[in-house]
Amino acid sequence: MVVCQSIEPDLMAVSNKMSDYERIAQAIAFINEQVEHQPTLDEIAAHLHMSPFHFQRLFCRWAGVTPKRYLQTLTVERAKQLLQESRPLLEVSDSVGLSSGSRLYDHFVHLEAVTPGEYKQAGAGLTIEHAVHPTPFGWVFVAMTTRGVCKLAFMLPEEIDGQLAALRVKWPHATLIENAESSSTVIDAMFGRVSKLDRPLSMYVSGTNFQISVWRALLRIPSGAVTSYSQVANAINRPGAARAVGTAVGANPVAFLIPCHRVIQQSGLLGGYRWGETRKHAIHAWESAGESPSLKG
Repeated sequence: MVVCQSIEPDLMAVSNKMSDYERIAQAIAFINEQVEHQPTLDEIAAHLHMSPFHFQRLFCRWAGVTPKRYLQTLTVERAKQLLQESRPLLEVSDSVGLSSGSRLYDHFVHLEAVTPGEYKQAGAGLTIEHAVHPTPFGWVFVAMTTRGVCKLAFMLPEEIDGQLAALRVKWPHATLIENAESSSTVIDAMFGRVSKLDRPLSMYVSGTNFQISVWRALLRIPSGAVTSYSQVANAINRPGAARAVGTAVGANPVAFLIPCHRVIQQSGLLGGYRWGETRKHAIHAWESAGESPSLKG
């Protein structure tokens, strides 16, 4: 199986990766629009003004699987199957012998909540380094403290000023410094499918107790798996709070690392996404293709 390359720093590689994702996004949008027609490889390639051969190469380079295998991950039927196969989050925690469900993925991702006292200080004495990086799903704005990632958002290059403004509103007394080097390793580990870091990826986020509990629950959903809003509500012992869970999911401050894209509707539809439904389709399929043995090759 062809795997996604780690993110390279040179401008040509960045340009190619952005071009790849833009074409992939166009293809997914076209497939969603024509889902009842089930477009063929030739039809999708023609929509992108590419030859079937080059389109197939593009898919393999981006997703690591052929277009045919990739498209299997986008169906409602497969999403329903994944939901049926997914065990309740707390049951998964118990099966690996952990006393606390919130610690299931502490070996990989660690979430630290901002304390009320720290929140009141509004970032006083805090240095936040920020940067923009390319990923397989477009550009991301990332902000980090010494205690971990405090913000990560998909964006267009022209939206950088808005991202910085939002960061200043959130942390008005913090010192903001642009530094791409400090976050490049984290981005590579998140999106590059490279060797894991020698320590957990850390996050430093602020939210209500309910939001934090939801975000911790999301960290217990493995890559390639999905769950529903009601299953998350049950996992945090708040049955019947599926709507509130949806609101907390939408307030996720750290895209992809807190995997809100893995929460879908009980019907099997992927549902909305703060950073665009087409991008959610792309991430979901990319992860499914990378984790499911039946889709490889």
